[in-house]
Amino acid sequence: MSPLLFLAAVLAGGVGAVLRYLIDVGVARLAGRRFPWGILIVNLTGSFALGVVTTALPETAFVLGAGLLGGYTTFSTAMLDAVALWRDGERGAAVFDAIGMLVLAILAAGLGLAVGSALSTAA
Repeated sequence: MSPLLFLAAVLAGGVGAVLRYLIDVGVARLAGRRFPWGILIVNLTGSFALGVVTTALPETAFVLGAGLLGGYTTFSTAMLDAVALWRDGERGAAVFDAIGMLVLAILAAGLGLAVGSALSTAA
């Protein structure tokens, strides 16, 4: 791997992290902080986008996938949110956040793979 490619992935990861923060804060302002809707949106859109990138744009998968989308998505924050919800007595929300997000993210990634595959065959 060239140093330039590595630097591009690092910078893309920083951009992804900033995008995650902005979306999380923006959604929290709209929906409130009772449930972490922003992180759910981030992880679902990131999973979908990674599916598209890996099939339609494989030559950019390192920079866009590992870099941008790696910095953008965050399952560690989602799991901490689930533990906090559980601790606060929000058992149903905690289970949905932990298990529901995982299942929905897998479905989003699968949809992204299908869309990316269709795009790459159409091109």
